[in-house]
Amino acid sequence: MRIVVALGGNALLRRGEPMTIDNQRHNVRRAAAALAELAGRHQLVVTHGNGPQVGLLALQAQAYSEVAAYPLDVLDAATEGIIGYLIEAELLNEMPPGASCASLLTRVEVDADDPAFLTPSKPIGPGYDRDTMRRLKAERGWAFVEEASGHWRRVVASPLPRRILPIDIIGRLLEGQAGTLIRA
Repeated sequence: MRIVVALGGNALLRRGEPMTIDNQRHNVRRAAAALAELAGRHQLVVTHGNGPQVGLLALQAQAYSEVAAYPLDVLDAATEGIIGYLIEAELLNEMPPGASCASLLTRVEVDADDPAFLTPSKPIGPGYDRDTMRRLKAERGWAFVEEASGHWRRVVASPLPRRILPIDIIGRLLEGQAGTLIRA
């Protein structure tokens, strides 16, 4: 049986936790332990979010002011690679010898006229207190949303996907009986 599992970015870096690689590895290890049993009996496709991770990378990119910060799509791809690598490594640690697992970066086509570009709604990065949020909004022009925790998070556009560009490759990998595919 083919099973698709979606891990949210906050499952990999939990709210309120310091955004360290050690915390992320620990959380990925816990998820991999739960997924390994499924992967041993079924064809598994894992997809994941990356809101906290891409927000952190965007903050790190802005710390170096000698060049313009990388655009969000490039940072998104970088976090896909990082997360895919971590999931693949931890999942293979939990699976029996000879099990297979592959990570694949994906690109998604969106409509340039999607109204989501005018009303950002996807939270990324850490939570901020009200004063820090106001300062960052003034300095960087970021949009924010208040969360139930009382913290404010940066929001970016989240347009509807039109198609996953490497869908044919994903299909070929799955039809070729790939063990576990991590759609990063």
